[in-house]
Amino acid sequence: MYSKYFGLEEMPFSIAPDPRYLYMSEQHREALAHLLYGFNSDGGFVLLTGEVGTGKTTVCRCLLQQIPTDSSIAFILNPKLSVEELLATICDEFGIDYTASNSSIKIFVDRINAYLFDAHSKGEKAVLIIDEAQNLSTDVLEQLRLLTNLETDQRKLLQIILIGQPELKDKLSRPELRQLSQRIIARYHLGPLSHSDVKAYIRHRLSVAGIKKELFSPSIIDKIYDLSGGIPRLINLLCDRALLGTFVEEREHVSSPILKKAAGEVFGKKEPYLIPGRAYIWALTITVITVAALVFAVTFNNSKSDVRDKETVSENIPEALAVPEIPEASHTPETDILAWSDDLPIQKSREMALASLLKLWGDSGNAEDKSPVCERAKRRGLLCFTTRGSLGSLRRIDRQAVLTIIGDNGGVFYATLTSLEESNAIVIVGDKTIEVPTGRIEDKWLGNYTLLWKIPPGYNGYIKRGDSGPSVAWLYEELSGILDETGRIGGKNEFDDELVDMVKTFQRSAGLLPDGIAGLQTIIMINSATDIGSPTLSEKRET
Repeated sequence: MYSKYFGLEEMPFSIAPDPRYLYMSEQHREALAHLLYGFNSDGGFVLLTGEVGTGKTTVCRCLLQQIPTDSSIAFILNPKLSVEELLATICDEFGIDYTASNSSIKIFVDRINAYLFDAHSKGEKAVLIIDEAQNLSTDVLEQLRLLTNLETDQRKLLQIILIGQPELKDKLSRPELRQLSQRIIARYHLGPLSHSDVKAYIRHRLSVAGIKKELFSPSIIDKIYDLSGGIPRLINLLCDRALLGTFVEEREHVSSPILKKAAGEVFGKKEPYLIPGRAYIWALTITVITVAALVFAVTFNNSKSDVRDKETVSENIPEALAVPEIPEASHTPETDILAWSDDLPIQKSREMALASLLKLWGDSGNAEDKSPVCERAKRRGLLCFTTRGSLGSLRRIDRQAVLTIIGDNGGVFYATLTSLEESNAIVIVGDKTIEVPTGRIEDKWLGNYTLLWKIPPGYNGYIKRGDSGPSVAWLYEELSGILDETGRIGGKNEFDDELVDMVKTFQRSAGLLPDGIAGLQTIIMINSATDIGSPTLSEKRET
């Protein structure tokens, strides 16, 4: 209605979750990083909570855009269900057949279990996302926990993402749900936008809609912040009504009286400024919430259709996209922005980045091998390890790694970090090798990274006091060389007090917690110190 008047290409403050208008505050980036970390882990529960309208749905949509096409997604919008209704809904979402008259929990669970095992055998990941999860009953939550009992030696077969309002945290802290709470591998609470974020948020949405000039003065933005309490949905409603009022009065900028009137229309108050802004958070009408939920449901269904379409189209993607060619070492990197090419499928960016990383370890790839990269790596005696950290921690580990990057448009892609200096870094993005400032990486990196590490002989998990066998002998031999204690006579295949002290000494020198247990990071650091043939971030060591 007012778009032409202000020179806008479209309405900038719609409450529909359009990814083009996604503004990623530091909080939203952290929330997305936690969801991605949970998704890429070995299963369990992931929890995202926040007040109404803080952007939980937007973050979830951003996650859905990054999920690979070989994933099976079940999405539940209305969780006010009995146990039987929940299991039937899960079957419906995953496309699992069952008798319409069935009400047996056992039959539902058996069908779901069979489906999960079949998906695992095909290399697919099954993910259940439940919105408004604060409405789940205790019985339903317990049934969800039981569904995650199904697992292989490596991971659980069902990943469950719970999204809900703050009371969901309180519910999960109850004693009767402590077993479920202990299975939450990543959790984040999304709060309101800060004052500076509100200013940037409004400018961002106006810019995307095609206008650069200021329609909201700093003092008006201050009032919008006070009124909305930093809640994005309320900001959208206030700004939309204010621009409509400005258009009606044929003004160029939003004035204080116009904003006051707009606030009265949004909140149903004659004098909205008399009450602190945060008090309006719970004043949203059921209509607004319902409309937002319906919009998201329709959009998500379309997204699922798009994913199915991409699965069909992906068969025609050249194999070079699945295992990209990495430029020779003599190649001079391009100086470029850290961005994903529109010519490549962003849904394949993680596998492409992992393929680039594995190639740095000497794997040239096999066009006929369609298995996930981490499975190919395991057959070569390597394991994928995903965690969170900083550029400083990567420098200490000195390992090339796949980073989770957020693009300027809010989309997430993966890039392979191959070299890291003080001011510049070299990364592989898709099929290009580029050189970028380290500051650019710090701005765009979500903090998650995946690296490869060599499996010690006989390795079955952490190596600790009381263990024996080949992995202990390997640990003793490696540490003897690192600590210059090669004069010791004979080997050792029992993890005794002497070896505990050796592990602690190494951990202190490497800046790790000296707990005397050879966990993943300790083993990786030992690899980096002794395996001169493995690729590193620093200058290559001569073999």
